[in-house]
Amino acid sequence: MSDETPKPTDFIHEAVAEDLRSGRFNYVRTRLPPEPNGYLHIGHVKAFLIDYNIAKDFGGELDLRFDDTNPAKEEVEFVDAIMEDAHWLGIEWQRVLFSSDFFDQLYEWAIQMVKKGKAYVDDQSPEEVSKKRGTWTEPGTNSPWRDRTVEENLDLLERMKNGEFPDGSKTLRAKIDMAHGNMNMRDPIMYRIIHEPPHHRTGKKWCIYPMYDWAQGQNDAMHGVTHSLCSIEYEDHRILYEWYLNELEIENKPRQIEFARLNLNYTVMSKRKLRRLVEEGHVSGWDDPRMPSLRALRRRGYTAAAIRDFVARAGVAKNINVRSGVFVDLALLEACVRDDLNKLSPRKMAVLNPLKVTIENYPADLVEEFEVLNNPEDPEAGTRKVPFSKVLYIEQEDFREEPPPKYFRLAPGREVRLRNAYFIKCERLVKDAEGKVTELICTYDPASRGGNSPDGRKVKATLHWVSAAHAIPASVYNYDRLFNNPDPEVSGDFIADLNPNSLVVLSNCLMEPSLADAKPGDKFQFERLGYYCVDITSTPEKLIFNRTVGLKDEWAKIEKKE
Repeated sequence: MSDETPKPTDFIHEAVAEDLRSGRFNYVRTRLPPEPNGYLHIGHVKAFLIDYNIAKDFGGELDLRFDDTNPAKEEVEFVDAIMEDAHWLGIEWQRVLFSSDFFDQLYEWAIQMVKKGKAYVDDQSPEEVSKKRGTWTEPGTNSPWRDRTVEENLDLLERMKNGEFPDGSKTLRAKIDMAHGNMNMRDPIMYRIIHEPPHHRTGKKWCIYPMYDWAQGQNDAMHGVTHSLCSIEYEDHRILYEWYLNELEIENKPRQIEFARLNLNYTVMSKRKLRRLVEEGHVSGWDDPRMPSLRALRRRGYTAAAIRDFVARAGVAKNINVRSGVFVDLALLEACVRDDLNKLSPRKMAVLNPLKVTIENYPADLVEEFEVLNNPEDPEAGTRKVPFSKVLYIEQEDFREEPPPKYFRLAPGREVRLRNAYFIKCERLVKDAEGKVTELICTYDPASRGGNSPDGRKVKATLHWVSAAHAIPASVYNYDRLFNNPDPEVSGDFIADLNPNSLVVLSNCLMEPSLADAKPGDKFQFERLGYYCVDITSTPEKLIFNRTVGLKDEWAKIEKKE
């Protein structure tokens, strides 16, 4: 434990610091309690980083404890993925624990609750339990099995554990108050019967499994957790969390503190909805770069540093975490990614929609090499040589036969600068049978080598380019927001809000030759276009690049308006 208490940075730091000053605790231990039923997504990151940072800032310890209490949804695959993704974020922990390792202790505590008359076996179906629960304004109705004797309840609980009853036929419920103002206190279920599938760690040893609310507080207490930090939806569960600990007379009770969830616009965070996107084929999988899962963001080229920066800038609040409405704007995340990639990404030239340019006065047998900076933001990044020849390719959008107002790029009779190379002027056009421009015939000014004006004349546009003889082919996946609606979570049908243009595949792209050795995961800035990452499926024979984020910073505009 550090001798110095860190300066409070938010209400959670303030609460923990006060607990240490008052002597409520003399150390700090937090825990990450993911359920291994899916992949981590951007919404989980805030909770993970809060737990991690509180432990780190107060010189305490962090545990990773998997809440594996529902074998119907949990898999070893998710356990491994969660650990991998958390490590990628830079999170380290002291111990790896599983709720299932302590099922025996939880069961013994359940027996203790039955003996105290604080729990009973209920024969009602799940539908009947729900129907008799009442509403927020009307009390619930007692179960007809609520007054079973302790002996009968102990016998039935033992037989539930031994597998004598089918799924859904019985539950163990806490006996609290069916008229309580908090619905979570209306005789909550402690155990339910689940025979199949076998548990990923305990196999078929158990066929009754604890509910989250029954397991969580006791696990926290037995593992020495001081502060149970969770998102705001668990605020109404805190009274039950504390009730169980009090009834079991557990000392050194943890303190639960809630914080606002991280919501991101144009995104869904519900695991159920994310699973539907995968299962119905709207995305290619959990690592589809349009998904908010960490493995998807990593595949798209997002960095751990950028995601940590995003969470820090979004802030920690007790109530709804907002920048606009009830969401943090996706543009803020993109700005964080852009800031990080700008510092570390080598610059390259790539043409995504090629238009042929022939420089008629350039020698046919001449190939020049221009030495250019790899990254102007990083003096240590060095330089590279880019070949230049008679036939080049530029972007189709960098030419207009009839340019609109304020269009300063290439047009008939107009002169522009080729980045790091020469001034060129469009002299005439070559068209196909349908009248489409297929080639530009241009001239260059030899005196403008390096892109410098030989006589002080001005050009209003600088274009990127690749040499036709040296360019390498590649495919580019241009990703955009998965949804058109800023709030697809509350839409009547979130599938209807899917953006049909969230992925545009460009198959005839041309890259400067230095990209031939690009490996999966490598990140680059394609000059004038944006930041791109080599996809995990890319090979030297078939290069594939994913767009991470464009160069344009929308967040700067948003902040300026606020």
